Amino acid sequence: MMAHEGRTLREIYDEAGAKRDLVNHSFDSNSPAFQQNVLSAVELYERCLDLANRLSLFSPNESLDDISSADLQYLLLDYWLAEVVLRINDRNRRVNLLRAQSSHESYLKQLDNYDMLSKGDASLLQQYYDAPTTFSTASTADAAARRDTKIRRFKEEKALKQRLDYLESNKRTLSTDDGAYRELQLANIAYCTHQAFQSLESIAQELQILALAPSSPPAPPSSEDARERNGRGADGYSERLDSSIPQLSAGLRGPLLDNKGKPLRPFTLTSKRQEFRNGVFRPDHSLPTMSIDEYLEEERRRGGMIDGGGPQSQVRPQVDEDDVDAADRETMKAREWDEFVEANPRGSGNTINRG
Repeated sequence: MMAHEGRTLREIYDEAGAKRDLVNHSFDSNSPAFQQNVLSAVELYERCLDLANRLSLFSPNESLDDISSADLQYLLLDYWLAEVVLRINDRNRRVNLLRAQSSHESYLKQLDNYDMLSKGDASLLQQYYDAPTTFSTASTADAAARRDTKIRRFKEEKALKQRLDYLESNKRTLSTDDGAYRELQLANIAYCTHQAFQSLESIAQELQILALAPSSPPAPPSSEDARERNGRGADGYSERLDSSIPQLSAGLRGPLLDNKGKPLRPFTLTSKRQEFRNGVFRPDHSLPTMSIDEYLEEERRRGGMIDGGGPQSQVRPQVDEDDVDAADRETMKAREWDEFVEANPRGSGNTINRG
């Protein structure tokens, strides 16, 4: 096999896979070592693609049977490149997403040329071509149908993974049986194809979110803009009387007048020194100005309270027998009440429900 800088495609591919394993088993994605492994894996997979193109390893005039079992693994070069590009952590997130999206497209297109896509995957690829920015593996407005599609794809992924694990478990057979090794490579490609569509859906969603973000952060204000906001020109002069500049704030602790009696900062003459001092040393909450008893007495004086009620209201005052006028008023009140009761017997006013 043709060498690239003294190394074969198999050697570079194995080294890229080792870097990718380090990335997948690392938990600190922000560490310099993690990012270095990611960038190294990206560079190695790009070398593999370049060497595969020079070798014309795959041709649109061939069929799947024309590819040797040992070369089937190189059909995954674009897929692995897309996966490691997505792990790059820098400010060019949108550029990396588009790059990974393009690599997944190349991977699926190559499989489609070899008729390696199932009927369902071929339909998904066509849906992606029709609307790459809104692609979804379950693109339907019906929530129940969308849920069923998600469940079905989850079961398919689980079955593919179980089959792949089973084929990988018998290492001895893989080393001696070309048919078993070829079956393993095809199972791995089928599993990665399923993951590629999931990745394209996630990329489309993330690109939509990034499209809503501001294009660029606002530029930091310059010293000239700060002077304009404070109403000050380039010479430091300002027509504002309330300008809160650092020089003025620092001068509040300095002298009021210079040696010639000229004011150095604005000030106010006042004779309320003790009042200002009391205003400084005070609690941060409002204190009551009167007691509860004083408040009730004030309300009673203003007529805001009504006395009476309770058991004391049932006690009738005793009429002084010597007070003739008071006795006459009580007698007239009793007569008027008797006349009212006689003219209005109980229930006489309720005529609504009578038959």
